Amino acid sequence: MLPDDRSYTREHEWVKRSDDGTLMVGITHYAQDQLGDIVYLDLPKVGAALVQMEKLGEVESVKSVSDIFSPVSGEVVEINQEVMNRPELANFDPYERGWLVRVKPSEGAEMDALMTAAEYVSFLESLEH
Repeated sequence: MLPDDRSYTREHEWVKRSDDGTLMVGITHYAQDQLGDIVYLDLPKVGAALVQMEKLGEVESVKSVSDIFSPVSGEVVEINQEVMNRPELANFDPYERGWLVRVKPSEGAEMDALMTAAEYVSFLESLEH
C-alpha cells in the first residue's frame, strides 16, 4: 500500500514532512522493486546543499547503479545511518526504516510540484501500458 502522507516524484522518490519542518526523503517501493537487492548507498554528507531534481546520491543493487534525485532543494541535516549500515532496509521497508536523508527545505513551494499518492499511482499505471 502506498502511503498517502507524503509526496512523490516521477523518478520514484518520496518526501514526507516531519513535525519539526524537516523533510524525510526515500525511494519508493516501485523503485526498490525495479532495482532488485540493494547492496550499497552513496548519500550526501550532512550540510550538503541539494537542488530539486538534481542528483542526491546513488543506489547500487545487484542489477545496476542508479541515481537518486532530490525531490526538494535544501540542506541535508541527517543521514539515516541504519540504512547506510543495512542498505537492504530500502528494499524491505522503503517508507519507514529505509528512509535515506532528512532535509531542511529552502523552498516551500517546491512541494506543490510533486505528486500526491493518488497521482503517483496513476503515473505508475501509465508506465505499465
